[in-house]
Amino acid sequence: MSETVDPVELSNRIIDTGNPEPPHNRVLDELVEVEDEVAVVESFSHCWAVKTQEGLVCVDASGTGSGENVIEALRGWSKDPINSLVYTHGHLDHVGGSGAFIKDAEARSEKKPVVIAHEAVLDRFDRYRLTSDWNTFINKRQFGGITPRAEVGTTRIGIGGFGSTFLPDSVADPEITYKESYLLEVGGKSFELNHGRGETDDHTWVWDEENKTVFAGDFVIWTFPNAGNPQKVQRYALEWAQALRDMLDRGAEKVYPAHGLPIVGRKRVETVLGDMAEALEYLTDSTLELMNAGARLDEIIHEVFVPDHLSEKPWLAPLYDEPEFVVRNIYRLYGGWWDGDPSRLKPAPDALLAKEMVSLLGSVEVLLDRADELAEKGELRLACHLVEMAVQSEPSHEGAQRARARIYWQRRSAERSLMSKGIFAAAARESEATYGERTPRMKMREAVRKSMQ
Repeated sequence: MSETVDPVELSNRIIDTGNPEPPHNRVLDELVEVEDEVAVVESFSHCWAVKTQEGLVCVDASGTGSGENVIEALRGWSKDPINSLVYTHGHLDHVGGSGAFIKDAEARSEKKPVVIAHEAVLDRFDRYRLTSDWNTFINKRQFGGITPRAEVGTTRIGIGGFGSTFLPDSVADPEITYKESYLLEVGGKSFELNHGRGETDDHTWVWDEENKTVFAGDFVIWTFPNAGNPQKVQRYALEWAQALRDMLDRGAEKVYPAHGLPIVGRKRVETVLGDMAEALEYLTDSTLELMNAGARLDEIIHEVFVPDHLSEKPWLAPLYDEPEFVVRNIYRLYGGWWDGDPSRLKPAPDALLAKEMVSLLGSVEVLLDRADELAEKGELRLACHLVEMAVQSEPSHEGAQRARARIYWQRRSAERSLMSKGIFAAAARESEATYGERTPRMKMREAVRKSMQ
């Protein structure tokens, strides 16, 4: 094992000092025993393992690209059979590695692990099969703007979903499902599985009463809660906060997440979970207050922000999702998809509107010149509107496509969250593809990819 800082030691230092010390989401594929009979394999999504008298109980299987490494790391720690595998939810970075768990049991001539999950995981798998190409497309776009410097645990592809089908055939369906709660008793130990909605509608958090430990899945991810994702289905900010409050009410003294570092000690648990819950509750309350006052979505997203005393906490950094997207999802949950602008209820095609604007201005070049001026001044939101309109008006205009690529690369560089970076990078690449030139940035990306192989 390479020399790495102990995850509990690192977590304690970050929480106690407030100094970020990134990365928090470490993709090591290495196992650390964080306490007697409890270990974590830090991967794209972690696998937690607990020793019992009847074998290991594992929480999450990591992704298709990391499952075999997780098994190898586990086997360096314990040769015991894997008795049970709990899915905290059905995202592929948590279930994709299950095939490696099944193969391990077969190779050892042992009974395969019993897979347990919330009942909605099966519905999720059905939806993935129904929208396989769509999910593959949006995940490529979501993760397509990252670099090794992103420091959010996504610098290696371990999430699955990039093959011929989004949900690999090797993923094991849960054999036991539950609705509200389920008591798993294995080898003298008890684990209470609890359902909660947050990033997903099928989420489980596991409570070990004897050790006052929560296996939190994605309820704790060491970045701002992923309750906004612009390309994915509905998320549930307020219910996410409630799940965190429930963990605190149980008296949790240790929180072991699926991404990021262990949180050990009651005060530290109260700090991190309390801050996360407060941020989500504040965004929800502020958004609903403005909705109840009749505000449009446009007004809300430019007025609702995370309070200053929370915005710079290391465990709330907007490196994956970001508060503005969470606000949009809160609005969608309570108010539907229409943003309140009557012109956008049944809009004209974007291309027609763009052509009309170009006609009024006299040429595409007027739009492009102004977009470049705005970008130079750092007014990238406006610059993107104008350059997008220029391309929609004349898609074959090479100057417009070049300007679009240039401005979206600039926009990507100015963003913090992976989701924004991915979408803006995808837009830039779309324009680059229209004129078929390998730009210096494309060459740099190729060099980065080769260095990661």
